[in-house]
This record gives sequence, structure tokens and C-alpha cells, in this order.
Amino acid sequence: MSNPYRQPSRPQQPPRPADARPLRRRKRVWIGGVALFALGAIGGTQSAQDEANASRTVAAPPTPTITMTATATPKPAPTVTITVTKTAKPKPAPTVTVTKTAQAAAGSSTSSGGSDSTGTCSIRSNSGNCYQAGQFCRNSDHGATTTTAGGARITCTYSSNAWRWTYS
Repeated sequence: MSNPYRQPSRPQQPPRPADARPLRRRKRVWIGGVALFALGAIGGTQSAQDEANASRTVAAPPTPTITMTATATPKPAPTVTITVTKTAKPKPAPTVTVTKTAQAAAGSSTSSGGSDSTGTCSIRSNSGNCYQAGQFCRNSDHGATTTTAGGARITCTYSSNAWRWTYS
């Protein structure tokens, strides 16, 4: 019974004798080897010669160099000084007007049920208007207190993640 996984055997060839190459081929191999060795030896000595020449070049003494520097000093120019005097007039100071309103008599009644005074706001917006409750405050107004145009008292407080005017 034969094994199906085994490769079929090939007929074996007889081994070659040690000196099966012809003599002329052996001579060529020896000549080529000797030629390569000679080239390597010549290249190695040439390389050593190049290194010796390079070291002599590096070790050569430096040659002196001559440097001349010429400096020209210009004559000083005449100095001109101009003096301008300007008289500044003082600016007039801003005029502040404060208006006071008279309070109504204690016995009189008002229809609105609140304060009957028309307030004058001490802090105004950049556009010149009085603030109202719920509006945003400027950075310079944080914590300040003023009145609305209707006379209600408001304060700049931090609420709802922002600085706003609220009734106080």
C-alpha cells in the first residue's frame, strides 16, 4: 500500500567529483580573486594617503590677515532749537442742574396710590435717559441706587446671572 501524501521518488543523480570544473575555469577564479585583493590594497593605501594629506592641510599654520579700519567723524551740525509757547484757555466746567420738586401736602390724596413726586434720577444711561427696573446696569453702577423717571427707588443688584436694576 502506498502513501498518497508522499511525493514520488526521483531518480538520484550521481554526485559530482571534486575536480569536475575544467582547469581553465579554476585559473579565472584565482586571477579574479587576486585582482580584487590588489584593488582593495591599492584603495586602502590611497585612502590612508588622502587622510594624511587632509591632516597636513588642517594643521597648516594660519596666514596673517591685515585689516584696515577707517573712521570718518563728521563735523557737528549747528543745533536749532524751536520753542513754541501756547496759552491754553481753561475749559468751562460742566453745569450741573438739580431740580427739586415740592412734596404734596400730607393730607392730599393721589389717584395712583403711590408716591406723587416726580423723581429726578441721579444716575442716567449713556443716552441720557433714566433707568427702569429690569434693565442691565453698567459696570460702574454696580451696587448704586437711583430713582426711575416715576420716582421709584431702584438698586443695581446681581440677579439672574446679570447685574440689573431692581426695586429696592
